[in-house]
Amino acid sequence: MNATPGPPHPAGALLLCRAEPPEVRPSAQLLRERLLLAPAGAEWTVLVPEGKPWLHGGEPVEQVVTGWATALAVPAAGRPVVALWWDRDRAGLTLAAGFRRAVGYTWLADGTPVGEDEAMRTFAARLALDPVLDVQALEPLTEPDPDADAHARLVGVVAVLARAGLALPAGIVPGESADRLRAAALAGGAERLERTGWLDAVRAELDVVEDGPIGPYLRGPKARVLSGAQLLVGVPLLLWGAGRRSGGWATAGALLVAHGALGLAYDRLRER
Repeated sequence: MNATPGPPHPAGALLLCRAEPPEVRPSAQLLRERLLLAPAGAEWTVLVPEGKPWLHGGEPVEQVVTGWATALAVPAAGRPVVALWWDRDRAGLTLAAGFRRAVGYTWLADGTPVGEDEAMRTFAARLALDPVLDVQALEPLTEPDPDADAHARLVGVVAVLARAGLALPAGIVPGESADRLRAAALAGGAERLERTGWLDAVRAELDVVEDGPIGPYLRGPKARVLSGAQLLVGVPLLLWGAGRRSGGWATAGALLVAHGALGLAYDRLRER
């Protein structure tokens, strides 16, 4: 990239989920947003927004996709989700993983880092990246570089994640316009997610993960503890998101409430 920035990139975003498409689909459907889903390498899935809610809801793209990432990461599977976002003035990443506080990093349009180095190290640790090689590859992204604008920084993040198996479909490049990303995803055979009912989608997700490593947390005493925790976190988050008219955060809270309530009754549902 040249030191002199080119035309500003319009707002856009990508969601990178560290899980296979069948594990991501139920929660993504619950977002009630127009999304395209496609495999993106070994144990990775990419979600491409079809719509542009940040243009109509009054929320910046960063806040919208942070809510989405949190909603996708908090259900039963606890999968990490990386949101890459950009607008005319800034670009950045947000990592959501389970109940832990989301971590993010931001660059100005010209590539000037404005995040904290510790955030990038936390990003690497929560994704279980190589603590030496991958962290060394991420460090230059937190340092001044007159030849790298915000777009180049996001491409650099994707290059590091490629070492962990991420392989974005052709034409899916962070920094491109939402319309180009949508066209590229559809050309590559991405799946258009259909909206479904809350109960059906939550039950579908529990079915997917029941045989996985967290299966013991879906039934029995551990399930009740986890479900209670989801309700305790989800109710205030839902109210807070609704009060701020933040669709992403309200959805995250609603998902937690739905998972907690259904989790408490899961044994009974399975017996039936």
